[in-house]
Amino acid sequence: MPAQDEQVVDVKAHPSYNTMDSDTKAVAAAYDRENPGNSTDEESIIAAKPKRTWRSYFWDTFDKSPEERRFLFKLDAVILSLASLGYFIKYLDQVNINSAFVSGMKEDLGLYGNQLNYITAAWTVGYVIGEIPSNMILTKVRPSIWIPSLEVLWSVLTILLAKCQTATQIYVLRFFIGLAESAFYPGMQYVIGSWYRKDELAKRSCIFHSSGAIGTMFSGYLIAAVYKLEGVGGFHGWQWLFIINTVISLPIAISGFFLFPDVPEITKAWWLTKEDIAMANKRMALEGRAKRGKYTKAKFKKIFSSWHIYALVLLYIFFNNGTNYGSQPAFSLWLKSEGYDITAINTYPTIASAVAVVFTYIYAWSSDSIFRGARWPPMIFAGVFNIFTNTSLAVWNIPLGLKWTAYILGNIGGGISGLTFAWAHEICGDDNEERAFVTASMNELAYVVQAWLPLIIWQQVDSPQYHKGFVTMVFIAAAMIVTAFTIRFLHHREVARKRELVV
Repeated sequence: MPAQDEQVVDVKAHPSYNTMDSDTKAVAAAYDRENPGNSTDEESIIAAKPKRTWRSYFWDTFDKSPEERRFLFKLDAVILSLASLGYFIKYLDQVNINSAFVSGMKEDLGLYGNQLNYITAAWTVGYVIGEIPSNMILTKVRPSIWIPSLEVLWSVLTILLAKCQTATQIYVLRFFIGLAESAFYPGMQYVIGSWYRKDELAKRSCIFHSSGAIGTMFSGYLIAAVYKLEGVGGFHGWQWLFIINTVISLPIAISGFFLFPDVPEITKAWWLTKEDIAMANKRMALEGRAKRGKYTKAKFKKIFSSWHIYALVLLYIFFNNGTNYGSQPAFSLWLKSEGYDITAINTYPTIASAVAVVFTYIYAWSSDSIFRGARWPPMIFAGVFNIFTNTSLAVWNIPLGLKWTAYILGNIGGGISGLTFAWAHEICGDDNEERAFVTASMNELAYVVQAWLPLIIWQQVDSPQYHKGFVTMVFIAAAMIVTAFTIRFLHHREVARKRELVV
């Protein structure tokens, strides 16, 4: 069993040392020379290419040593919980504005023009401004301070939406909420990429991402429930949505101050032992994941002279703007145009979110197991399916069953977000600052496009048909497929050249 084979005190004393590949020997030995105090009787050697049996197809820790399993159990319990709950409350806030809009806010505040587009744009502008600076700050400031602080800020700002009387007040609040939320998704992806190895990364990234779809589902159920509070305390049902949103969010945000582990080389987490921290650092060393450094002119020159930032940013732009209908509640607005009641308008779209969650897990598990760490196959599948659903909706006058199918399956492409970040962590793994900068740039520039593109192709006055939007989505899906194949080619060529240099 791998768990028995990997128990050692010294690298060369390990029973399977002579069978390790040269990269594993070199990195492991170098790490032990640099960190002589970290070798203990309980430490386990982590192979550069972890062994796999059929059990790994279910969960990757099953084929690891008992010590590493215990470590990963604790890591998953804290990091995945904080990441998923944090993204849940972020996405709950992000989509609650749409739920409120179709549940009385539009009529109560007289938002009959393109105000929803401008509300979305205000949030997006704030989000865009904050992303890259925030991820750069994360390489200097403890994530356990920075991320929870901003979670508390956006939670408090959200409750103020309940008191807004004009569209302008909403624009201002949504801008600052977007600014506060900008740190979370790219920041958590950076942190996840600082703790997990390649065979573990896609599943964790996608589990994290799927909590956003769960937040979308919960928002639908929440508005259906709080709508019954109409008039209680002098508030409308949609106002209660923002109040309850904050009540849910604040405890989750505050818990981060006490539980967040930062990154391996600076962690002071009370729930990690010294042996855990040593193991975490060795795992990242074996993975070739660089530690925190400094941003210099040479560093920026290296980042901008590489294909990494351009291709990966382009991939995420196509992904982010090719799903979710430009953040417009397209499914809900179609249901409203068909005469469905408030409960149906807010609950039926949760079926699409549930399907998206299932496909997110399928993408993650298939990428880590069946496709042996390849990230591009699920992206190609998602792109092809996006072409099908958006072509169907662009035609519009189609059988009712096909239209329901297109809407319910229309968001399954959203599940590949975690894979795009996993791919970026692997491609940029040997430079910590590049990894932080590139992953933030991916998210930021995708939202730069999202700030203006929906104003052109997803105009509120065109709902529910959105012909321009659906047609554009077909071309974006095709572009994403081409970009994924291009990155695959460039990455394989880069890896081959590195191997030639080593030899």
